[in-house]
Amino acid sequence: MAGIFSKIVAGEIPCYKVAEDEKYFAFLDAFPVVKGHTLVIPKKETDKLFELPPQEYSELMNFTYKIAQAVEKAIPCLRVGVAVQGLEIPHVHVHLIPLNSLEDMQFAHKLTLTPEEFTEIADRIKSYL
Repeated sequence: MAGIFSKIVAGEIPCYKVAEDEKYFAFLDAFPVVKGHTLVIPKKETDKLFELPPQEYSELMNFTYKIAQAVEKAIPCLRVGVAVQGLEIPHVHVHLIPLNSLEDMQFAHKLTLTPEEFTEIADRIKSYL
């Protein structure tokens, strides 16, 4: 049975897509800690980051780099933070979080955004790709 991220990639679950290529996919976190919180995943379902073959790890990080550059231009922030936890969903995912303070990385705190806010944020990030 496919996991939630595989269902998002397949279009079975809607998301606010930022970018994709043949192997990787970026979309806004449905439960963001700050505006612009973006997830980057390999389309191939793999549980742990360091289970990825070295080539796929490098490709994921290169794709993530491009997305992070766009996030930093699109969202007012001091820098874009990176986190990889992977405890809640068994599919590799890189969190890109626009940071203005250490508190912005608090995963226990979640924002509630409207569909219009999500769309506007995704469009703004896409405009820098």
